[in-house]
Amino acid sequence: MKVFFVLAALLAAGNALPIEERVNGENGWFIPKLDGSFEWMEKQDAEELLANGAQMEGRISTNAVNFYLYTRSNPTDGKEIKAKASSVDASHFNKDRGTRFIIHGWTGRYTDDMNTRTTKAWLSKGDYNVIVVDWARARSVDYASSVLAVPGAGGKVGEMIKYLHEHHGLSYDSLEVVGHSLGAHVAGYAGKTVGDQQVHTIVGLDPALPLFSYDKPNKRLSTDDAHYVESIQTNGGKLGFLKPIGKGAFYPNGGKKQPGCGLDATGSCSHGRSVLYYAEAVTEDNFGTIKCGDYEAAVSKECGSTYSSVRMGAVTNAYMVDGDYYVPVNSAAPFGKIE
Repeated sequence: MKVFFVLAALLAAGNALPIEERVNGENGWFIPKLDGSFEWMEKQDAEELLANGAQMEGRISTNAVNFYLYTRSNPTDGKEIKAKASSVDASHFNKDRGTRFIIHGWTGRYTDDMNTRTTKAWLSKGDYNVIVVDWARARSVDYASSVLAVPGAGGKVGEMIKYLHEHHGLSYDSLEVVGHSLGAHVAGYAGKTVGDQQVHTIVGLDPALPLFSYDKPNKRLSTDDAHYVESIQTNGGKLGFLKPIGKGAFYPNGGKKQPGCGLDATGSCSHGRSVLYYAEAVTEDNFGTIKCGDYEAAVSKECGSTYSSVRMGAVTNAYMVDGDYYVPVNSAAPFGKIE
């Protein structure tokens, strides 16, 4: 990883665009740092860094990905499973249940609130196979290093999905993969690995923007990665994408900042709200939406006041949703609003 730090430092030393000309995600990115601050990187420099890093990725680094199964029989004590018959057979995995994969973002781990909250939400609705993914490279202190690990981590998730389908009867039709931030792109690569839009649903919770390009869908979560892709965009233009990622793109409070988050200089509160909203949507199905003509209307909250029949996060969205939706929200739980 030392090579990445050195390369990044060299690239960052070049002539930077004036502050007023910097557009996050367009001509460069504001790269998040562990202390909550950001460092600007020009697009050309960033793409060179990613290209050089990708060449070295397979040779010099590990990319450990582990899987922990939760069911109503073990709702709080995850059972690690591996792609081996003895491992899966000794677990509570049941092919007759729906399956949910949950994937954390940068700095996360499988025991984090994002995972436990979403696991609890799904198990409150039924006895699902909830498989929480732990990808260790998410905990790289250098954000770019975690980005470089996304394709490999997603590939391993996709291989695990295929293994469970081929050898243990996992149904693609009742499969949903949920990823937050960088985890949303890991979910995208998992879908690409399974291929042919066989994964039924992917839900991207504020898919990460830094070092990802809207015009390169093959290198991020995209609409083609599953039969249906839904994005819930809560810190658009900063930590998350503002342009629509999914076939169904949902914009709570316009998608940039969330009520109740205060100044939120780092964007972390608004970014994290996507998880809180989604877990509440699973349990309460209470996020009414207003259909918009395009995402710009959703962002500017100019979609009228007539609620649609669509609820954000609903399982049925895979069969009826296509387009961009404004989502009114409260500043505290319960966050959802319905007509």
